[in-house]
Amino acid sequence: MKRKMILLALLVSIMITGAFVMNKCSIAKKISVSVLNPKDDTQNDWRLILVNDSHAVPMNYQFELTRLSNGICVDSRIYPDLQQMFDDARSSGIYPVVGEGYRTHEEQQNMMQNKIDSFISEGYSEKDAEKLAQDWVAEPGKSEHELGLALDINADTSLSSDEEVYSWLAENAYKYGFILRYPQSCEYITGIDYEPWHYRYVGIEAALEIYTKQITLEEYLCG
Repeated sequence: MKRKMILLALLVSIMITGAFVMNKCSIAKKISVSVLNPKDDTQNDWRLILVNDSHAVPMNYQFELTRLSNGICVDSRIYPDLQQMFDDARSSGIYPVVGEGYRTHEEQQNMMQNKIDSFISEGYSEKDAEKLAQDWVAEPGKSEHELGLALDINADTSLSSDEEVYSWLAENAYKYGFILRYPQSCEYITGIDYEPWHYRYVGIEAALEIYTKQITLEEYLCG
């Protein structure tokens, strides 16, 4: 009898704990990205590494780079899908170009420092300049560009407009494993304002689900 009571108590405890975790994740979607918990089964999938203000680039993260014709580098594993996406876009009369790809940690630090210096030159104190810069530039170590999986894609303006490229990507990028990383009206989840040019590789399966459900990467990993 005593053993049954102990087992019953453990079962009740587990049920309460599980309910709390699920509720925490649900609330997080509405309030803050800082409490989102990635799915356990995605932690070892390089395509689904979460990097944002609350999640830094993993320590000792390593990968090979492929240099594009314009000198921009990307993770070599995404290059075939990226090339196919661009080939298909051009076949449709749309001419995208990669403006930003992989950045080293040092390059991200320089971007942050340059933005801080810019605000200081405008008359802000160093403390205020640092705070303002964080609204414009990701903290070094917390930028997806350091993964080599994030791209800023714009137009070859001699052949297409940015709006044409953004529209084509919004409708088609998921077919090649890319998602619009910072959608409109999702700033409260991603922590980043809408960026129609910023795409992140997550693989075709995840991209299809994210596109179909119209959710963010944070929400996908929390689901």
